[in-house]
Amino acid sequence: MSSEMLPAFIETSNVDKKQGINEHQEESQKPRLGEGCEPISKRQMKKLIKQKQWEEQRELRKQKRKEKRKRKKLERQCQMESNSDGNDRKRVRRDVVHSTLRLIIDCSFDDLMVLKDIKKLHKQIQRCYAENRRALHPVQIYLTSHGGQLKKNMDENDKGWVNWKDIHIKPEHYSELIKKEDLIYLTSDSPNILKELDESKAYVIGGLVDHNHHKGLTYKQASDYGINHAQLPLGNFVKMNSRKVLAVNHVFEIILEYLETRDWQEAFFTILPQRKGAVPTDKTCESASHDSQSVRMEGGSDSDSSEEEDSRNELDSPREEKQDKENHTESTGNSLPH
Repeated sequence: MSSEMLPAFIETSNVDKKQGINEHQEESQKPRLGEGCEPISKRQMKKLIKQKQWEEQRELRKQKRKEKRKRKKLERQCQMESNSDGNDRKRVRRDVVHSTLRLIIDCSFDDLMVLKDIKKLHKQIQRCYAENRRALHPVQIYLTSHGGQLKKNMDENDKGWVNWKDIHIKPEHYSELIKKEDLIYLTSDSPNILKELDESKAYVIGGLVDHNHHKGLTYKQASDYGINHAQLPLGNFVKMNSRKVLAVNHVFEIILEYLETRDWQEAFFTILPQRKGAVPTDKTCESASHDSQSVRMEGGSDSDSSEEEDSRNELDSPREEKQDKENHTESTGNSLPH
């Protein structure tokens, strides 16, 4: 090879080497199978396809929402025009008569409940608020001693509570907000039977979900504070086969129903859940009398029959107990009169 051709040959070989190095670098930079880039599964592929379709249909969904809003607005306008006496909703609201009665949910038992029961109490309070908003004779609701676990749970799971209307939510104890002579604590341990509702008074419901572990606690608190106490007249109208305990919202709804009907028996049978097995006391007496006569005819003792009947009415069956536990509205310390 001549000396003239040698430089050209060296330059060509250097170019080839650089190209080889570049190709090798590109190959090394490509992800190898099983090295940092795993094959996509069918499930992942479906997710990617769905995500892509979701993004592509974004504008279509937006357009559909606009059309739905326009349609709803048009329907409302047509409904308003078709009402001969004006807006029907406003006409209904004029029939609502607000009661001066105050109902207080006492939340001072926060430290006696586990988180599970706190959440159940929260749901019961939500139910009370919703029912009061729909009632023909809404009462003035007070939520007192509001704080601790209950407030934290409401902040985390129901942030809209801060916008609730027609309700007084206070961190103070009810005894600091209402005059002592106006307070009446509703507790089944009280010897006093409530006959009528005095709408100038403030009735206190114990906000306690304790599965009947703290018997007599609300009665003791009322006595310690020196305030009046009473129990609902349920024993005068109803006999039940299940646990003698009511949830906060049941007590609340019974009072709302009574304000509308002025009939305790109708209020009880409208609100009490069917699982409680509630029957009118007059039918219970007839049944007990019939059983007593049957026993005497068979040569049994009248007193034994009466005791057996009382035993059957006081004990809960396992099936009813199970239904009570599974029900989303758990029983609280607001028990029924025995």
